[in-house]
Amino acid sequence: MTEYPTRTSQIYLLRCGPAIRCGAELPPRDAASKACRARTLRGRPIRTVLSCFRFALSAPTGTVVRDISLENLDMLGSLLNSRHFAIPVRLLLTYLAFNALVRFGLLIFNADFALLAPWRSIPIFAIGALFDLAAGVWWLPLIALITVTLPANWPRTYRIVVGIVLLIVCAALAFVSVSEFFFWNEFASRFNFIAVDYLIYTREVIGNISESYDLRPAFAGIGVVAFGLFYTQWKTIKATSIAPALPWRQRFAGLAVIWFLPVLSFFAVEPRYKEFTDESQAVQLAGNGHYEFFSAFRNNEIDYAQFYRSDTVAKVYKTLRKEYEILAPAGFSPDSPMPIERDIVGRGPEKRLNVVLISVESLSADFMSAFGNKDGLTPNLDALASESLFFTKFYATGLRTVRGLEAITLSIPPTPGNSIVKRPNNANLFTLGEVFKQRGYKPLFLYGGYGYFDNMNAFFSGNGYAVVDRTSINKDAIHGENIWGVADEDLFTMSLAQLDECYAKQQPFYAHIMTTSNHRPFTYPSGRIDIPSGTGRNGAVKYTDWAIGDFLRRAKTRPWFSSTVFVILADHTAAGRGKTDLPIENFHIPMLIWSPGNIEPAVIKTLSSQIDVGPTLLALLNFSYRSKFFGHDILHDGPSHQRAFMANYQSVGYLEHGTLIELRPQRRWRAVDGESGKEIPANAAALKSLDEAVSYYQSASEAYRTGTLSAPEKK
Repeated sequence: MTEYPTRTSQIYLLRCGPAIRCGAELPPRDAASKACRARTLRGRPIRTVLSCFRFALSAPTGTVVRDISLENLDMLGSLLNSRHFAIPVRLLLTYLAFNALVRFGLLIFNADFALLAPWRSIPIFAIGALFDLAAGVWWLPLIALITVTLPANWPRTYRIVVGIVLLIVCAALAFVSVSEFFFWNEFASRFNFIAVDYLIYTREVIGNISESYDLRPAFAGIGVVAFGLFYTQWKTIKATSIAPALPWRQRFAGLAVIWFLPVLSFFAVEPRYKEFTDESQAVQLAGNGHYEFFSAFRNNEIDYAQFYRSDTVAKVYKTLRKEYEILAPAGFSPDSPMPIERDIVGRGPEKRLNVVLISVESLSADFMSAFGNKDGLTPNLDALASESLFFTKFYATGLRTVRGLEAITLSIPPTPGNSIVKRPNNANLFTLGEVFKQRGYKPLFLYGGYGYFDNMNAFFSGNGYAVVDRTSINKDAIHGENIWGVADEDLFTMSLAQLDECYAKQQPFYAHIMTTSNHRPFTYPSGRIDIPSGTGRNGAVKYTDWAIGDFLRRAKTRPWFSSTVFVILADHTAAGRGKTDLPIENFHIPMLIWSPGNIEPAVIKTLSSQIDVGPTLLALLNFSYRSKFFGHDILHDGPSHQRAFMANYQSVGYLEHGTLIELRPQRRWRAVDGESGKEIPANAAALKSLDEAVSYYQSASEAYRTGTLSAPEKK
């Protein structure tokens, strides 16, 4: 045995042929050398490399070169280059290279070129390769099964069957990659919960895409990419179709390994591995579209207690109760399983006013001149702001319509996973509509699209609302429509008819109207504003503002107008992800409460969020009721209890005193500065906010899980 006096921990010796012993010199033209060259010439580089390398591993007391059976390595090379496994191996390598190109393309498309810096880009691509590998092995089992079982004496059948299957796989890879660019353009993210929903609501999604984009270049690109990928595989298909078959024992051994790889990737790779930085875009780029989609599908509903920071239920309930005892020491129900079930007492005689609440699609605060916009997009809302209770530090709880509907209707923090609007067992809950219904009001949900989308019809009808959607609007009454719904002016016309009907029956009403026009493809009737339809978001915002102004002008002519309160707020902003996971500026929305002669105008600068809408509105009407709401009255309770809630799929946040507490899966959390988004030390104030955040989110999740969100029994 030859010893090599070196401190290097590993030595790699290039040797050719199984006949060579450690330390032996290799004649330049012996049989093994010729065999190596022959294998290379036969186009089998993997086998050549494996059979031509020896490894020398150092022992603790010195470096000792050990033999590794080249016969076994040669056998492995034969497997990898055989007709049975060369196609899966080549496909995996192509998949890895292709997804690296997609990642680079998304990075350029994202236009944040600071991410090209080596200390950012290297982790993005290195971690991305891990997720690509984890996703890539899921494509292999079916291909391997086909190549293993097809008879060796059917080369033409082999080429046809394997070729068709690979062409389908290549088309799927091309389609997903192009889809990722569309998805990123809309949400600045890899596939997530929204992509899972889009798989369910294909009509709206496909319609939205076809109305928003010219798809001919996209499909042409998909075709070019698909055939390009297929071409890289075709030579291997032809070569392996005439290669000799391996013994069945070797075939099934290799097949077992390939079928085991997806199981290994499922348990070995976790989504949190890509969270190497607080820069949200870098984290998203490090992901893999296929992996992210199935991860979102698997985690559509998340058990808070299992995956997030939590404490004993008793401690959490005690912390949460203190939050509300500060506001009202008495009135809590001693027998309720919900710690915040309490009696709210009105501050004066009850006001029997009607309520019209308009949740506006994607109305970011920065669209309004009142928040500094210079484009004049919201003249009606800006004029209305000076006549209303105008809330300037008001935040959405999420980035989707169903999150806004959940917060407004249930007054609950945005628990991880899907909105309760889309979850099972979401009927007969304690809602804002239920409080009105107890007083003889008619709760209505009025929507310009088809209410089956996002489960809205089922949720609202299951909680006592009368639901009226696009199906109730006659075609001759529609001035404009797209895949999401009728033009806002037509929705408001339908709403006026419903409200007139309630008034004729002498029935007070609470009407929740959900608009759709401020959504891609941004189309609306011509002649309403000075921006052409379909040209972009600014036009859609200005049209929606016009439609709201037109609705209020028409409402002024109704006999019920003087006894009605109008609430206008956004369901969420138009922004997607920012540089951090929960950028608070992407949750900032306006809210206006307007009722001439009934409510005095004022500017409200109290920090608050959508879960506070219901309690604030009911307080303005001086209603007394038994409450399970997590929100509070912004006007009276808010100044001494300022906080806001926000969520982005799996991360949930609690904003208080300028510090945002982020709770994430795997029980992780961090405190960040609300303005800069930079992480800050966990000081005493941050730890106190952490306990409060956990108490809110864990209690809300527990309430839904145990069914205690149901409407309380009447006293």
